[in-house]
Amino acid sequence: QVQLVESGGGLVQPGGSLRLSCAASGFTFRRYSMYWYRQAPEKERELVATITSGGGSTNYADSVKGRFTISRDNAKYTVYLQMNSLKPEDTAVYYCAAPGYWGQGTQVTVSS
Repeated sequence: QVQLVESGGGLVQPGGSLRLSCAASGFTFRRYSMYWYRQAPEKERELVATITSGGGSTNYADSVKGRFTISRDNAKYTVYLQMNSLKPEDTAVYYCAAPGYWGQGTQVTVSS
């Protein structure tokens, strides 16, 4: 079955960096666009970043442009989210997604 397993979350100070990873299995990873979403407490889930199947095109929410970078390694069935210059408002549960499927999420907390 399809599995998406996120890792790399944690507590970081404002201005710091984290790299999230999402290991995929159970489907032909290289054929699908992949997504990172986030959901902060009492807020709706927000699309953060998108990457096409071959990795040639990416898109970002305005709130993270210039700070976050999505990438993928199709040989490793893994998608990444490099997050730099983190702000307290980036605090959320971050989810990896493929069309029709979600990971369990990983908590990112930005606080001094």
